[in-house]
Amino acid sequence: MKGRFNIFQRAMLRWRELHPYNAVHVVRVDSPLDAARLTRDIDTVFDHRGLTGLVLDAAHQRYEYTGGAPQTALEILPGGVDPAEVLRAAIERGINARFAASGQTRPFNFFAIDEKTRFHVGVAYDHVMAGGDSIVGLLADIVLRYMDAGALAPAPSLYPVTCGPMLMRHAGYVLAGLAAVPGALSSTRRSLRPRYPHGDDRHNAFATMRIEKKGVDALARASRAWGVTRADLMIALLMKAIAPLAGDARHKKRRREIGIAWIVNIRREFGTSLRESFGQFLSSYRCAHPVPEGAALRDLARDVHRETAKVRRRKLYLVTLLALAGLGFLWRWLSPRQKGSVDAKNYPAWAGLTPLDVDAVWREASGAAAPAEYLRAVSTGPASPLIVAATSVGGTLNLGFSYRTAAYTPEDIARIAAALINEVNNLEA
Repeated sequence: MKGRFNIFQRAMLRWRELHPYNAVHVVRVDSPLDAARLTRDIDTVFDHRGLTGLVLDAAHQRYEYTGGAPQTALEILPGGVDPAEVLRAAIERGINARFAASGQTRPFNFFAIDEKTRFHVGVAYDHVMAGGDSIVGLLADIVLRYMDAGALAPAPSLYPVTCGPMLMRHAGYVLAGLAAVPGALSSTRRSLRPRYPHGDDRHNAFATMRIEKKGVDALARASRAWGVTRADLMIALLMKAIAPLAGDARHKKRRREIGIAWIVNIRREFGTSLRESFGQFLSSYRCAHPVPEGAALRDLARDVHRETAKVRRRKLYLVTLLALAGLGFLWRWLSPRQKGSVDAKNYPAWAGLTPLDVDAVWREASGAAAPAEYLRAVSTGPASPLIVAATSVGGTLNLGFSYRTAAYTPEDIARIAAALINEVNNLEA
């Protein structure tokens, strides 16, 4: 087979043994839906890019797009009286869908929600095969073709290099980063593990909220004034919003900290661009803090920034890949119970944050302005029962909450969302 999965993709293959691990992207198209035409345009883009005839060999961690005629099955959903609920339910189905674990498979499920004068087109996909930026580029091609907005760009490679050459190129960072491992292990021992009071079901529910432009501008001003990044501020906001759900457990002597993981796009470290390669180029890192009651958001964000600045400067997210590779080596000897708990025990996170600037990525992929509305969702992994997909588009910030119903209730997610909005409103004031 032509393609080999990188370290993070191999970790996702392991996660898929336990539960579906997908993502969903949805873009609004401000034009009436012609389902037959949209299907043809999707087929044209897939044929142009060679994204057909996928064969997976999960046992050997390899894949190949063998070609053949595209056969898109586009599900059409009427918007009805509540198109927002239709959209939410479609996304929830997408993050719980099962794709074939091995053999011939079609890793993309398309749907469209017809709202008469406009429509939403979405794709639920096997996250092993692509990262969010690659899917933005794919949807940009489809939407712009539907809108007659120019010729297709050259097709990117489907078989990018894996982590070995990249880690060798950054060997200095990797070796120096090993010195941070003892501190990271100490942090995991100080961190509270997420609780699962509602059983062990791995079903994901989905909810969404939007921070409007006024709030986004307030976040940008606060970030500049406090000397932190917007990602730092989002991590701090999540910590502050989630901490009350831990209750009295936060007052224990040893485990008192709330951990938040964030996904890092390392395409640049791989030495490739969005136009050159379709695939996935991800790693992650975890930040933890005791989040004392009454802590000011500014102080919390600055504490987070001290940690994340070190991570970015020293590229410590590359060391995470070594840990994932080590776990992959041990995986075959773990029992089913151990496989289900090893990540949560050694990388405890109450939430994961996956940010994506669609405005920038859409422009890079197509040269055109981004759409007015774009929403994402990502299935929860074994380490965290909540994943927040933060999507910047058109000056707003859309937050998609995927959460395990065994850990969080809809009321819990509503409280987290309300706490986030309250903090943003205070910034606006």
